[in-house]
Amino acid sequence: MTAAGSGQRDKQDAPAGFSGLLPRRMLRWRRPIWWQELALIALGYWAYTKTRNTIPGSEAVALRHGWSLQHLQDRLHLNFELSFNHFVARNEWLAQGMDYYYATIHFVVTIAVMVWLFLRRPHLYRGARTVLITTTLFGLLFFWLYPTAPPRLLPGMGYVDTLIKYHTWGSLADPKVAEHSNQYAAMPSLHTAWSLWCGLTIFFCARRLWVRLLGLLYPVCTVTVIIATANHFILDAVGGVAVLAAGYGVQRLLSGHGAYSPPFDAPDFLVTEAAEAAQESHGIASSGP
Repeated sequence: MTAAGSGQRDKQDAPAGFSGLLPRRMLRWRRPIWWQELALIALGYWAYTKTRNTIPGSEAVALRHGWSLQHLQDRLHLNFELSFNHFVARNEWLAQGMDYYYATIHFVVTIAVMVWLFLRRPHLYRGARTVLITTTLFGLLFFWLYPTAPPRLLPGMGYVDTLIKYHTWGSLADPKVAEHSNQYAAMPSLHTAWSLWCGLTIFFCARRLWVRLLGLLYPVCTVTVIIATANHFILDAVGGVAVLAAGYGVQRLLSGHGAYSPPFDAPDFLVTEAAEAAQESHGIASSGP
């Protein structure tokens, strides 16, 4: 059930049937507190970077896994990536734009969506945040179990590393950056997982149709960028979708409801928003000529 279709719900009693593994007191509506959420996000990001960048695994193992993915994609006829990568690499403006998109948008949009949820959809914030954190944990686990080199680092495959070719600022090709980052964490693609989380969150939680459709366009753009710049295989993106699905599954298992359904005793924010919109429209009409 989405936020827009929640309808009239019982404000006092939890819904019948499976109500989640968490105790009922933890499933009640509580407005998120900004400093607690900020501390949780900061701790999570610190753990993410520390864990991601200290994952064991030799270069040889990561390269072998990368070649295996390339071979599998060839068998599945998903081998258009090389020609797409070469097309982008021939156009500096396009390659530079995609490189900076890859390096920055990943974090900027995710943080922006979380802030928007916190301020405008607080009754949906905790469920969506749980999905994002769980998805990231699944991704980190897979980085440990299956270190994988991205296409741009596979020797002999012909991929153009646009980060090196155009000397992108802050790129992983910079030795000062590379020494603090694990370059063999390509499978699954968290760029894909996070961008799809953003897209679905915007689609299910926003009211305006054009905003919702724009949200769905964002993960499409992200997958295009990660393939064009040879930072990920298509199968890495599929892995990102899989860990996100697992994140949604864990959230439902814990709470007993979907990520975009409010707690059973949450205020009806849709009614409040409708009243505010009506009041604004009346005020504009009254002040007209």
